[in-house]
Amino acid sequence: MATKRRKLGNPLALAVMVLLTERPMHPYEIAQTLRRRGKDTSLKINYGSLYTVVQNLEKHGFVEVAEVQRQGNRPERTLYGITDAGREEAAEWLSDLLAVPVAEFPIFGAALSLMGALHPEEVARLLAERLGSLEVRAASLRGVLDKLHETLPRLFLIESEYELHMVEAEAAWVRGILAELRVGTFPGVREWRTFRETGEIPEEYRKAEGGDVNGP
Repeated sequence: MATKRRKLGNPLALAVMVLLTERPMHPYEIAQTLRRRGKDTSLKINYGSLYTVVQNLEKHGFVEVAEVQRQGNRPERTLYGITDAGREEAAEWLSDLLAVPVAEFPIFGAALSLMGALHPEEVARLLAERLGSLEVRAASLRGVLDKLHETLPRLFLIESEYELHMVEAEAAWVRGILAELRVGTFPGVREWRTFRETGEIPEEYRKAEGGDVNGP
């Protein structure tokens, strides 16, 4: 099942609509609530972009002005609430994102597909550097989650939990590939090394691509 093409594609717009199902809020309050609940680990949140998102949601009829507050000489505060169309859009959009896997083409996958352009020893060095960064990231996420769990229910932190598991899974995979490269058990590493050191395309590469092994 393919996901429906939506009028707005910024995940921050979905977060705003979901939050406004609780009560009407001012854009600044929306930003503060998202940060307080740890959503800034999965969403890029700043006041300027958030205000633009709210305006676009209003333009498409998904949110509307619920109240304009005035307190003394302070500037007016416009509170926005979600419309029936917004509730329907948020529910459908969220359902699609949860149910339908989407090919996201992560940049690391692209780099892996081209790593043969480097010497195996250089790739091992770079993967060791990446592994160190992943381990630091995982430790940081664990610390943040432990702290946030003191004040927030797991429901508000599930995306950070998912991120931690993804980081740990990637670290485990990189650790395994790195071990294969270091001990020489990575399939074809000898041919790969020869290719990078001599510039000569190994016969195995030609055969794999269906090329003429006797050709140039």
